[in-house]
Amino acid sequence: MLLQGDYAKLIPALKPMRIDQFVLEYATPRAGDIEVVGSVLSDRELGLGVVNPRTDTVETPEEIVLKATRALDFYRPEQLFLNTDCGFGCFASRSVNVEDVAFQKLCSIVAAAETLRKRFG
Repeated sequence: MLLQGDYAKLIPALKPMRIDQFVLEYATPRAGDIEVVGSVLSDRELGLGVVNPRTDTVETPEEIVLKATRALDFYRPEQLFLNTDCGFGCFASRSVNVEDVAFQKLCSIVAAAETLRKRFG
């Protein structure tokens, strides 16, 4: 069974950590709302998971921009980095996704980043 629930239960462990950036999975609904983390950890950078490497569905740049825009309610643009949830090769014996789908997902991240840079500088 996959982990369920937002990051609320982890906040007491995350908050005292002396690190500059958290890289968190937000491409699936089970991560919850960004407010849980953003309201407490906005003094750090955030690697925001915006695509799910485990599915064949390619997220659109518009979907990614919406997630990032919500995160920008808590983080300054220079604190926000767009990432995949986990990665495309997180199992040693096989890749999680085929190269073409992984490439398309990365292209969506790039297009979303370009839109966000134009909009938020």
